This record gives sequence, structure tokens and C-alpha cells, in this order.
Amino acid sequence: MELTRRNALAIGAGAFAATILPIQAFAAADEAIAAFTGGADVGEGGITLTSPEIAENGNTVPVAVDAPGAVSIVLLAAGNPDPAVATANFGPLSAEQSVAMRIRLAGSQDIVAIAKMADGSFIKTSNAIKVTIGGCGG
Repeated sequence: MELTRRNALAIGAGAFAATILPIQAFAAADEAIAAFTGGADVGEGGITLTSPEIAENGNTVPVAVDAPGAVSIVLLAAGNPDPAVATANFGPLSAEQSVAMRIRLAGSQDIVAIAKMADGSFIKTSNAIKVTIGGCGG
């Protein structure tokens, strides 16, 4: 392949996109966390996130979140084009504050679960999932 000005620009644009897109994805996840918590401090513990370490297919990754005493739970996938995966709200008559689902992941990334507790505090946990085949197109 002959290196022309057009090829050099294409390579440069590709390198720029590969550098900026992951940064924007994490910034979007931080914005989603701030929107859910209203900027409040987020603690650790009291919430359980169950997920596989390795997912062969990013189209159907099983996850479960359990947060006894929670009013609301949000699940985020930091590396997805849209990090907000799901929000579950629980009423006063809810028997348990847990949710289980299959989610779609674009690639290997961290998933984050944040729970709003009945006293207004927030707790979070996260798991890293390695995805062998991405599920968000491409």
C-alpha cells in the first residue's frame, strides 16, 4: 500500500476516533451516575451484582442485582454506546429488591449497579465482564 496524503488522513482519523470514543463512553457513564444520584456521595457494600467473568456472546449476558432495602436500582454498562441499561423501582409492598435480566454488551467492560436506599443514601458495586463477541453491532 502506498502511503498517500488521503491514507495518512484516514489512519490519523481512525487513531483519533479509537482514542476519543472510549473516553466519551466513560464520561457518559459518569453523567448517568450523577443524574441518578443527584451528585450525592455513593458508598460501597450492601448490594450484590452477579454476572459471569467471561461472556461468549455480548448479545445475552445474564446479570442479577440484589439490594435489600433499596427503593431503586440502576444498571449501567460503561462501554456501551448508551450506558444506561435498566432502572428498576420498588414500591413499599415489594417482597424483595432484586432484579435479574439478560443485557447486551458492546465488548469487554465494567458494569455498574447503583441502588438508592430507603433513607436516601446510595450504594454501588461493579463487575468486569470479558466479552468475546460484542453484541452492539459492528
